[in-house]
Amino acid sequence: MEGREVIGRAATDVSGHLSPYSFTLRKTGPEDVVLKVLYCGVDHTDLHQMRSEIMLINYPMVPGSWKWAYKNKFKLGDKVGVGRIISSCGACLLCNSNSEQYCSERVLTTGVVHKDGTPTHGDFASAMVVHHKFVVKIPEKLALEQAAPLLCAGVTAYSPLKEFNNSDKAIKAGIFGARRSWTFGDYFLVSSNAAEMEGAAASLDYILDTVPAVHALDPYVSLLNVGGKLILVRVVTKPLHFNTEDLVLSRGVNEPSRARILSNSTRTQKLFM
Repeated sequence: MEGREVIGRAATDVSGHLSPYSFTLRKTGPEDVVLKVLYCGVDHTDLHQMRSEIMLINYPMVPGSWKWAYKNKFKLGDKVGVGRIISSCGACLLCNSNSEQYCSERVLTTGVVHKDGTPTHGDFASAMVVHHKFVVKIPEKLALEQAAPLLCAGVTAYSPLKEFNNSDKAIKAGIFGARRSWTFGDYFLVSSNAAEMEGAAASLDYILDTVPAVHALDPYVSLLNVGGKLILVRVVTKPLHFNTEDLVLSRGVNEPSRARILSNSTRTQKLFM
């Protein structure tokens, strides 16, 4: 299938508008997988990239993340998925410690130039080529259209939850981003309710912030317990501000915030196991 012309939908400028676009698949290497796309997810990061809001985009840009494949550890007809990364150097300390998503030579699924000089195009197309390390198997019992959103937005939230919940100690966590409400397991806290917010002060071990737009942080930092962590997993195109005094003196937070991008391939596969 490599070298063949495929059909997709691409953004051609910062307007982000998608239009029909055809391109030729790059030549496969010895460790690449050829994929036929059946379903594709789209999230807010795609919108940022289509408009060149978070990085310099190589237009035309075909967005999207998710597919279907063969070769190497896969066989023809396997149901598989691919997230936001299709390659990395494979030799640095980060790549050899299951942190390849932070590799300085990582290649994103779309909008950049591959190491062979060809532009990368995402899954709003009929086929694509990916390094096998970044392809994960999808269980037969899971519908493909349900698996697609898990490969970017899903695993981006899943990865830090697994990282910080690695002991037998009970923890309390909040996830911010569901229509301006807070989620505590099966309990929802509406952020505009001052009494509820005050009652929940200093109650959380960490906060997972999934909001992809500018928002105030100070009201939510007060929910952190001493030593709590604020984990950012979404790209915001403008600076976020918070009161460092409240973080350092009131919460005792030595690491006031952390940012997480994507997930490594090993943890992505575990999401489907």
